[in-house]
Amino acid sequence: MKKLLLSGLLLASLSVLAQTSNDAERLRITNERAALEEGFGREDTACYQKFLVNNCLGEVKIRRRDALADLRRQEISINDQERKARAAEQIQKTEDKASPARQQQEADKRAQALRDFDARVERDRQKNVARLKLESSEKANLDAAGARLKAAQDKASGRTARQAAAAEELKKYNEKLEKSKDRQARVAREKASQTKEPSNPLPAPE
Repeated sequence: MKKLLLSGLLLASLSVLAQTSNDAERLRITNERAALEEGFGREDTACYQKFLVNNCLGEVKIRRRDALADLRRQEISINDQERKARAAEQIQKTEDKASPARQQQEADKRAQALRDFDARVERDRQKNVARLKLESSEKANLDAAGARLKAAQDKASGRTARQAAAAEELKKYNEKLEKSKDRQARVAREKASQTKEPSNPLPAPE
């Protein structure tokens, strides 16, 4: 009986210490999340000053999602530890009150509950892995779309430059053509002014 009492007190003490530690971790995560959101908010604002706004916002969104996902994984880990601690505490209380036969039944149930819990954790882990893979695929698609957009913009920029160059060449050609016409007209005027009318013949001698 004394051993059971000591075991219960020890378990309660460990539970209180674990809860204190978990509360501190949660506070740290909350502070980190607030700092990240503030920093990414500033980056979002800066994106609107850039030419490729959507590209910039997309990159910030990806980094924000990755950073917040890491904090979420830490929260999930803390929650899992607490659930396990509560489950172990409840099982211990039940065992303290039970007969040897009942204790065996409860031990079997506890083992099954732990197996079920581990199975749920594994299912959740696999879901998280699948979600992260999907997010990674979305990031790759976003990067590819950004690359295509940049290539299209570069192509359009090159086409605009070629059109401007062609317009400039046409302008120069027209200017040369006008100068040539002016020169021909001037030469024609000069030739016309040099041609003299025939002088009147001298009168015949009488």
